[in-house]
Amino acid sequence: MTTTIVPAAEGRAVRVAKGQSISVRTPKGGQAADFFAYNAENVGEWLSPPHTWVTTFSLRPRPGDELISRFRRPMLKMTDDTANGVHDMLLAACDQFRYEFFGYEGNHASCSDNLQIAMRRMGYEISVIPQPINFFTNIPVDERGGLSGPKNTVPPGSHVTMTALMDLICVVSSCPFDMRRQGWEINANDTVTELEIEVH
Repeated sequence: MTTTIVPAAEGRAVRVAKGQSISVRTPKGGQAADFFAYNAENVGEWLSPPHTWVTTFSLRPRPGDELISRFRRPMLKMTDDTANGVHDMLLAACDQFRYEFFGYEGNHASCSDNLQIAMRRMGYEISVIPQPINFFTNIPVDERGGLSGPKNTVPPGSHVTMTALMDLICVVSSCPFDMRRQGWEINANDTVTELEIEVH
């Protein structure tokens, strides 16, 4: 087993061979983890939440679900979840424009930048930011289709585990969102903390 620490507000990429498992853990609880995956043999094929939810008929990933690519091929199978299903597959990765939308002035770390930097470290330059799976992110959808971000209550040590169904490059970003917005708490207490990746 190998463990990779994802520092607060940063991203890290790991290789996961077919048949291996990858776990993503929030040690302190309530830290949103933007998760991306690419076919290691062709990074033009990436994990697609929209293609996944129209196959699983669920807006949240669940143990037993296969997570599929934009080419509708199975990439991962979710096998374990100790966060009680508190995950999101609707929100785009945050970027500089998102923080400016909320009134932030100056540069701000983002999951989009974290993804690009992590992939550059692997030797890849990407021009498209795929839709991530946002693990440990509490985004309910109401009966009228409205979105909200109430208090993030994912307990410390919560994790998800997935089995790779092809050779993959997986990227995890510790979401840097720290804007104090009523009813929009992406990270618990608006505090950004580290994550852990285990490959086994």
